[in-house]
Amino acid sequence: MTLATKPLSGLKVVELGTLIAGPFASRICAEFGAQVIKVESPDGGDPLRKWRKLYEGTSLWWFVQARNKKSLTLNLKHPDGLNILKALLADADILIENFRPGVLEKLGLGWDVLHALNPKLVMVRLSGFGQTGPMKDQPGFGAVGESMGGLRYITGFEDRPPVRTGISIGDSIAALWGVIGALMALRHREVNGGLGQVVDVALYEAIFAMMESMVPEFDVFGFIRERTGNIMPGITPSSIHTSLDGKHIQIGANGDAIFKRFMQIIGRDDLANDPALASNDGRDGRRDELYGVIDRWVGSLPLETVLERLGTAQVPASRIFSAEDMFTDPQFLAREMFLQARLPDGKDFKMPGIVPKLSDTPGSADWVGPELGAHNDEVLGSLGYDAAAIANLKQTGAI
Repeated sequence: MTLATKPLSGLKVVELGTLIAGPFASRICAEFGAQVIKVESPDGGDPLRKWRKLYEGTSLWWFVQARNKKSLTLNLKHPDGLNILKALLADADILIENFRPGVLEKLGLGWDVLHALNPKLVMVRLSGFGQTGPMKDQPGFGAVGESMGGLRYITGFEDRPPVRTGISIGDSIAALWGVIGALMALRHREVNGGLGQVVDVALYEAIFAMMESMVPEFDVFGFIRERTGNIMPGITPSSIHTSLDGKHIQIGANGDAIFKRFMQIIGRDDLANDPALASNDGRDGRRDELYGVIDRWVGSLPLETVLERLGTAQVPASRIFSAEDMFTDPQFLAREMFLQARLPDGKDFKMPGIVPKLSDTPGSADWVGPELGAHNDEVLGSLGYDAAAIANLKQTGAI
């Protein structure tokens, strides 16, 4: 797979991001062929380099999040560092940044300046609360966005405080919206003859946009969706159950025909043929009864037997996968969801595969997250700096 065969080949992306949202957005671009130049502070670089599990002093997450990117160190408080950034942006297609609103403006890199410098530039701005509104200047991480956007309120059990998901889902969803917005802006630029524009993504809005029917349900009925644990009121049966051997399984049998097959496979023809349970509204009205029946059946059998019988009846179900489960699962393996890569010392390791799967122009992971400033010479050389000039930039603290 060469860069020329990837769908974003020829695009130049400059990343001014740290940690999760901005870097995840640019990672997607890099996987599908864009040249991504990640600008980092010479003083340690992206803090993600030191987050979670470290291998030889560097985060394993970093090697995934920064794959296919080029690392350029720039001191943006140094005039020469700022000039280098402007030179990069002069012919870039996309700028991805997740500073607090106002930071770039203080550096003299507001949208008016950048648009005049490069009218074709698309600027993706990821922040806690967006570039406008009374909260725009406040700091906001993904956890705050998940809370304000409604996700945390409905996550957990009704008799306990809200809980978080096990990953920084708010940042990742915001990153996806950022990429979607960038691609729409590029289409407008290329197909409609438009200019570059700003893609403004607020973390709380990225989550809010995923909240399904929450808004009309409150507006029309005054209904506030609450925490409901593992069940989904209004959609029955769909929940998590525990097997005889203490393992957990998600069963989604809320389709009318699926429910009937499910009841038949567990020996409850009376429920399968009950007219009152033939549609979802009737089942939801008797959900406690149905979940009791399902709990008892699942709890009487080992997990593998439950999965086998549900598979025979074509009832959607899955064990609750751990990473260990995934590593040997035939579906994960068949879909190439684990890629073999090498750490800097030569040690082999696996990292997540590429999503989505494109049939003709698939993405790939060509190298892992680089060392800090690994591409300084290459990137600066492409801008016309010779070895002496680069050495001087380093000596003066610009890079």
